[in-house]
Amino acid sequence: MKRKPTLLVLAAGMGSRYGGNKQIDGFGPNGETILEYSIYDAIRAGFGKVVLIVREEILDLAKDLFLPKLEGKIEVEFVLQSLNSFVPKEFQNPERVKPFGTAHAVLCAKDAIAEPFAVINADDFYGKEAFEVLGKFLMDGVQPNLHAMVGYAIENVLSEHGTVSRGVCTMNEANQLIGMIERTSIAREGEKIISRGEGEELEIKEGTPVSMNFWGFHQAVFSDIMDMWQEFLPANKNNLKSEFFIPTVANNLIQGGKAAFEILEGGKTWFGVTYTEDKPIVIEALKKMHDSGEYPNKLWF
Repeated sequence: MKRKPTLLVLAAGMGSRYGGNKQIDGFGPNGETILEYSIYDAIRAGFGKVVLIVREEILDLAKDLFLPKLEGKIEVEFVLQSLNSFVPKEFQNPERVKPFGTAHAVLCAKDAIAEPFAVINADDFYGKEAFEVLGKFLMDGVQPNLHAMVGYAIENVLSEHGTVSRGVCTMNEANQLIGMIERTSIAREGEKIISRGEGEELEIKEGTPVSMNFWGFHQAVFSDIMDMWQEFLPANKNNLKSEFFIPTVANNLIQGGKAAFEILEGGKTWFGVTYTEDKPIVIEALKKMHDSGEYPNKLWF
């Protein structure tokens, strides 16, 4: 019998540009969070467990919000990400206030996951097709040296209200990821999509796949992440703003010949809330999906 994959949710972010805890804000017609749609789609796609990475300050709130709705539908576990998680005492710095980033968040779940797993952001809507294609990969295709990410076309993941940060991908003829560069200031300017975040003006062609942080991993990756983390800490001991990102892990594995990443074409629909002005757009999009029957009147009964 195939082992059901786990959904790992990164929900410890501060939501600084949005102006609040958007991970627990209501957007659906019955006050559903964006995350609830991801969990609903994951259950439909055959996932058997959800692990939520949260900060200690919102742990009780997250439990009160999600546990009553998910009881009996999927196994749920909460894991804390703190500034000292998996950080030996000699590398702990009381002056640091910035979280260590997405790969550190994944590492925090190391002891809670023993099967292939997907990683998502709590505040992004990925669409049921994405969960279907990644769920199938995690049950049928994943290997210790073969992982995946769901690709989204750049033109479908922009905001009308400001610049966005995206992992811009390069792939080979086999639809495998060659490398990824995080572009931190991307916006549509007239007919073009322009990145200005790294001190240069770079046009990104429509159709270019980008990462929206929807990854699929074999559980063997935890060992690789730990190895990289143990190199990251001494190298960044005095850099209080350094971050350890999932794309860094992927690039290191690819360039070191340790693993390959398939780019899956399940990224049909995406929306998210980067700015407060994005909220009404998301509310309207979700309402249309309920009205069309893609989601029931109420997600949970």
